[in-house]
Amino acid sequence: MDKKTKIIAAVILIALGVACRLLPHLGNFAPIAAIALFSGAYLGRRYAVIVPLVAMLIGDLVIGFYSLPLMVVVYGSYALIGLLGTLLQKSRSWQSVLSLSITGSFIFFLATNWAVWQFSFWYAKDLAGLVNCFVMALPFFRHTLLGDLFYTSVLFGAYEGVKLLAYRRILALKTVKN
Repeated sequence: MDKKTKIIAAVILIALGVACRLLPHLGNFAPIAAIALFSGAYLGRRYAVIVPLVAMLIGDLVIGFYSLPLMVVVYGSYALIGLLGTLLQKSRSWQSVLSLSITGSFIFFLATNWAVWQFSFWYAKDLAGLVNCFVMALPFFRHTLLGDLFYTSVLFGAYEGVKLLAYRRILALKTVKN
């Protein structure tokens, strides 16, 4: 992808991320992790970090900010997921995409719920409090996992579908010329 195409794709992905965060949705059923993976896979390392974080920042400017330590962990989780997406530059098989999408969901769940336990006053600062925090977060994890799988399928599937259609169109034009 050339630089201009990457910038256009990044703007579209940021707009999608912001729009989906602002529209009514199930808690944690959002496209940001999928956008991070996709950006890492197709746009490169720099975009893998910048695109999801800009989408989050714009959304947070509208929705409102929250605890700084928790925000750092949330944003850091998405940056890490984006960097994981760069592993897909070599192999974009559906198995690789699926496994990294699920891995990203777990990273987000583990990191953000540890941060909630660590930086809030909602849970006791012991093993029982940590376990309680993770148990209470399980319904949100279900939404995270389903949202990540859904949006990852849509983004990667749509892109690969468009590439396939373009390739077939080029072949058809070559056939007509001959």
